[in-house]
Amino acid sequence: MALALSRAAGALNPLAPLRRRFRQWWQGRLPLTDTLLLTQRNVYILPTGSGWMLALTLLVLLVASINFQLNLGYLLTFLLAGSAVIGMHVCHANLRGLTLHLKTPEPHFMGTSTAFEIQLSSDRKTPRYGIALAVHDTDQEAHQEPHHWAWTDVPAQGQSSVQVAFKPTRRGLHRVPTLTAETRFPLGTFRVWTYWRPAAEVLVYPAPETPPPPLPAGEPRGGGTGSAPTQGIGEFDGVRAYRRGDPLKLVVWKKAAKSLATGTDDLVSRDAQQAQRHELWLDMNLATLQDPEARISRLAAWVLQADRLGLDYGLRLPGLQIGPDAGAAHRRKCLEALALY
Repeated sequence: MALALSRAAGALNPLAPLRRRFRQWWQGRLPLTDTLLLTQRNVYILPTGSGWMLALTLLVLLVASINFQLNLGYLLTFLLAGSAVIGMHVCHANLRGLTLHLKTPEPHFMGTSTAFEIQLSSDRKTPRYGIALAVHDTDQEAHQEPHHWAWTDVPAQGQSSVQVAFKPTRRGLHRVPTLTAETRFPLGTFRVWTYWRPAAEVLVYPAPETPPPPLPAGEPRGGGTGSAPTQGIGEFDGVRAYRRGDPLKLVVWKKAAKSLATGTDDLVSRDAQQAQRHELWLDMNLATLQDPEARISRLAAWVLQADRLGLDYGLRLPGLQIGPDAGAAHRRKCLEALALY
């Protein structure tokens, strides 16, 4: 409820479109790169809330010292002011000179968070403390939602890795969002930050339907529409229950390992004769659902289920057909086709 009210208040703000347009224009000027060296040209600094309170306190101390001619008051005021100035330079140098490198992100399924691995390298002979990275979401900033910071320290002349979480809301190929890094070391009176636009892209697979539905019946080879009756397990016709004397090479070992892990003896073998006459096609027309995204999710669940059983399967989409095959490369090819459809 609070989030909805916050978003509604942001929508009613007349300056929100101008601020959004300015952010888009400003971020569009940032270069696209997977490796960023932080210099004085791309590192920014401003006082924090604590810094402004310290400045106000120093002003009050200075006025009181002048009014009452307090030598110790002058000493305390200038001592604190000097410490704040030194802290400002230390804070800026804590981030300046770092090299940020984004490793190639792996594909993942929609609805789950992916973690971008970022490597921080430093050539300085002293360590750097309190470095934080997060996804810079303009919507979060507009609605005053907190960033999910990932904190790390970088050793002297060494490297450190940190993982930043990102949860996209739709499938497909996405550019890695703008990232931000900041530090407030050592006093917390100044905030030093930078913005970074990586050039890499991340592929988001459709979320598979849960629980996974049974696989469709196999089609006769040659493009027919008939299907043979299933043999006891309610899955693809090319698979049947294990029979004594079956060759070990016909056993579906992925299914067997899962059965043994759960304490059951439901071994499954490939039916060589049925497999020669029928083949498994995962067709969008067989996913009898109204919502197109739900049909894509059902196909994704079928792909994962067929791969888990070690079956040969093909994928049919409007305007695209991937022939029957098996293995990790075939599964990845099918999921990529579903993600980009």
